[in-house]
Amino acid sequence: MLRVCVIDGQGGGIGSAIIRRIKERSEEQVEIIALGTNALATAQMLKAGANRGASGENAIVRSVRDCDVVTGPLGIIMAHALMGEVTPVMAEAIAGCAAKKVLLPLSQDNVEVVGVHKAPLPHLVDELIESGLKTLMN
Repeated sequence: MLRVCVIDGQGGGIGSAIIRRIKERSEEQVEIIALGTNALATAQMLKAGANRGASGENAIVRSVRDCDVVTGPLGIIMAHALMGEVTPVMAEAIAGCAAKKVLLPLSQDNVEVVGVHKAPLPHLVDELIESGLKTLMN
């Protein structure tokens, strides 16, 4: 079974959208672990259908070691992103883990990703599933 860690912060809205879409498309072939930079984000992702969830730096650092895919907004691999919720230790653990990273190109302060089209979050989540996860879920 594919193990996917969905990481989000603040209110968990992006992670929740990803989880709902994975659940719709995966037919229970995927274990989804919600990892929030805070408890509110984790709670929202659990409500969206994650199998398990945990919050904070240590939970994220430990959990990404044992997953197949990490997904979330681009900021999860950038220290101090998501309004400071991503610690340098988190960013290093996520960026350096062996799992495939499938990230949404959502803007961060002072960061611009060139060559990426702008699209509403639902369209980006669809693209994440279709191009980034579909082959892994089969």
